[in-house]
Amino acid sequence: MTESHHHPNAGIEARLARVRLLLLDVDGVLTDGSVSITSAGEEVKTFHVRDGLGLRVWQQAGGMVGIITGRSSRALTLRAEELGVGIVRQGVADKLRAAAEIIGDCGVGWEETAFVGDDLPDLPVVARCGIGVAVADACGELKAAAALVTILPGGRGAVREVVERLLRSRGGWESAVAGYTGGIA
Repeated sequence: MTESHHHPNAGIEARLARVRLLLLDVDGVLTDGSVSITSAGEEVKTFHVRDGLGLRVWQQAGGMVGIITGRSSRALTLRAEELGVGIVRQGVADKLRAAAEIIGDCGVGWEETAFVGDDLPDLPVVARCGIGVAVADACGELKAAAALVTILPGGRGAVREVVERLLRSRGGWESAVAGYTGGIA
């Protein structure tokens, strides 16, 4: 193995600190991957409140959030509105192209972008981003390609864990927490 070979984990803290845009898959990342469908044909999704708070904290710290998903659901539209996430691409066949468009719109580079995924359609984006993240229960191929694998599974706080890592890398987590504790922590 030559010195020029770039290991996915090389300089991880510095790479985390550069991230300005956090892109997320939905099913298996913001949810546990279960899809419930009502008799009326509406999809029901379960989101974790800690992930939601994490995304709010990230946005308050100046970070941008975008959502890219192959499925489409009204539940996601409502949840994104609730979290103030304006960049939502649903029914996406080519996630890499959608990510490239969002990155261009946001005026950031690939190296300033993190993407959190769980399965094969997320592989091209995870491989291309500055920080590709696989949730703990992601497929093996995605974990192998990712710079970071979360401890928590999708839909169970994995996104919150990523936000915490991103903010800790630049010393911003403590000040975010202080906003809730009044500085006691």
